[in-house]
Amino acid sequence: MSEPSNFIEQIVEEDKAEGRISAVRTRFPPEPNGYLHIGHAKAMFVDFGTAEKYGGKCNLFFDDTNPSKEKTEFVDAIRADIRWMGYSWDKEVYASDFFDTIYDYAEKLILMGKAFVCDYSPEEIKATRGTLTEPGQESPYRNRSVEENLRLFREMKAGKYQDGEKCLRAKIDMSSPNVNLRDPVIYRILHATHHRTGDKWCIYPMYDYAHPICDFLQGVTHSLCTLEFEDHRPLYDWVGVTLGFSPKPRQIEFARLNLTNLVMSKRYLKKLVEEGSVRGWDDPRMPTLAGLRNRGIPAEAIKDFCARAGVTKANAECEIGYFEAVVRDYLNAHAPRAMAVVDPLPVVLTNYEGEEEIDFEINQTQENAGTRKVKFGKKLFIERADFSLDPPPKYHRLKLGGYARLKNAYIVRCDEAVRGENGEVKELRCTYISESRSGNDTSGIKAKGVLHWVNAETCVDAELRQYEHLLLDAEYAGQDFSERMNPHSEHIFAAKAEPYLAQAEEGEAFQLMRTGYYKKCTEGNTLVLSEIVSLKDNFHP
Repeated sequence: MSEPSNFIEQIVEEDKAEGRISAVRTRFPPEPNGYLHIGHAKAMFVDFGTAEKYGGKCNLFFDDTNPSKEKTEFVDAIRADIRWMGYSWDKEVYASDFFDTIYDYAEKLILMGKAFVCDYSPEEIKATRGTLTEPGQESPYRNRSVEENLRLFREMKAGKYQDGEKCLRAKIDMSSPNVNLRDPVIYRILHATHHRTGDKWCIYPMYDYAHPICDFLQGVTHSLCTLEFEDHRPLYDWVGVTLGFSPKPRQIEFARLNLTNLVMSKRYLKKLVEEGSVRGWDDPRMPTLAGLRNRGIPAEAIKDFCARAGVTKANAECEIGYFEAVVRDYLNAHAPRAMAVVDPLPVVLTNYEGEEEIDFEINQTQENAGTRKVKFGKKLFIERADFSLDPPPKYHRLKLGGYARLKNAYIVRCDEAVRGENGEVKELRCTYISESRSGNDTSGIKAKGVLHWVNAETCVDAELRQYEHLLLDAEYAGQDFSERMNPHSEHIFAAKAEPYLAQAEEGEAFQLMRTGYYKKCTEGNTLVLSEIVSLKDNFHP
């Protein structure tokens, strides 16, 4: 067994050494009320990774205690995301599996004098909870008899009351310095159809109450949560101790993953989808795992990023540039190279006849990646931005009378720029230097500029999509984003691509030379090259 790499593993080691546990069991507990985002990848990394390191097991646990927001669509999407990330769960468990037992435990609390039915509205409960410096006020219904509480609770279950008319509260301490212990609501009335249990229930347990019960019933040893649940841990422990759980699961909190320039809230993500600001939960601009997958971000790069971010006790925010740098590193090592030209400018090699195949390097970073054949010919396309009629000093691309090398092919000299009626450059006429073929250059000409190109006779039309961040600035992404949305987060260009890209596997990632990393996909009869991450690394730690 390797040494502990973070504080959670240190706690697990101590629990094993002191005999508190014999085997490790964790759970990954999403609520099926939306799609998972990159922050959940960090939770997966911790929950599944901790169990895996200690030869334990991790359950997929769906917290489906709020039927008004939950859908089977989200359950299916969560399963798909976990599998894509390369994780597998031991058991698939739902809070709704335990609704009968959770209810029985609530009656037990009533019989113990530890819970009571309250007639306060949610607004009245909030108004009497107190502040961090002042105690709360006890409900006038707090001292109802056990018999009355039991009768009222059963009437709640039977559907006698409307939503918000009554609730069940734990009887703990209205003067506790921890507000979560001030007689928290543990059951509320909610007449909503559940995606699994239908209309069997009209009362549903609150998460803070159901959470420790479901953990215990699953045999969870370490309930790993993000830091927002730290203040809820005393309530988690109160439920377990009061109900006599043995062994009681141990809750441990760690810092969540926050990234600048991203919307990291399911509520806001849902708003983006419902208002049509994006094409759906899997839009390539979305930070959802479905969106990242659709964009072409490799799951391995996300896991690498989570590992580099580490498991800490204090919340921090990562720059989006760091995440992009990790993705870029992975793709640089794994993605094959290809060529596509945006805003194409025709080039005619006036002294070239016929055609030939040149050896194109698949990936210079891979020692044995090898080469593939690319057809070279008389008519080519280059980027319009790679030619200038009035070049600045030290300009190394193509200019009149100047030389540049075509990637993996020949050096060419620009002799003439054919211009249209409005003065725009319509075509370049160039001379190719026959002795300058890459790998066998005997020309003696030093061309500093290297240009990518495509064969005009064999290339295919493509749609190239580039993306910007959904948020314009890097303020904490948990804030309201309505005035910070980037209205120009997607740019679409017509491009010319080598046929190799059209023939490639759907979803394959490429480095388009001098352009960026792109995923190949086909929509109808259109070849789409969708940006994964830019070629340039702007991250400075």
